[in-house]
Amino acid sequence: MLQTSIEINKAAIILKLLGDNTRLTMMKLLDTQACCVCEFVEIFQTSQPSISQHLRKIKDIGLVREERKSQWVFYSLNKSSEYYPFIKSILEQLPNQDEKLKELDEKGSRISCC
Repeated sequence: MLQTSIEINKAAIILKLLGDNTRLTMMKLLDTQACCVCEFVEIFQTSQPSISQHLRKIKDIGLVREERKSQWVFYSLNKSSEYYPFIKSILEQLPNQDEKLKELDEKGSRISCC
């Protein structure tokens, strides 16, 4: 089996990005399904510009991808990223965050932008 590794400096950048609680939680949520900015705004109870800034940082390094649907942009984990195996091993160690999305469903906010 071919073992792939990443350079120390890239690993440090990724770990620094994931050192932020919001971004790490976003990544765990995106590990199971795509989310819209408005859903993250509701989950984290913060502003849209703040959420967009977090997403930009993890998108710039290629950890997430975006897909436009009408005027909405949905984000998902970029499983074809060269860094995905590294990220996957980290995400597997974290508790499931799907209850946050379930709460949005129960409040009727899950698909408010779609």
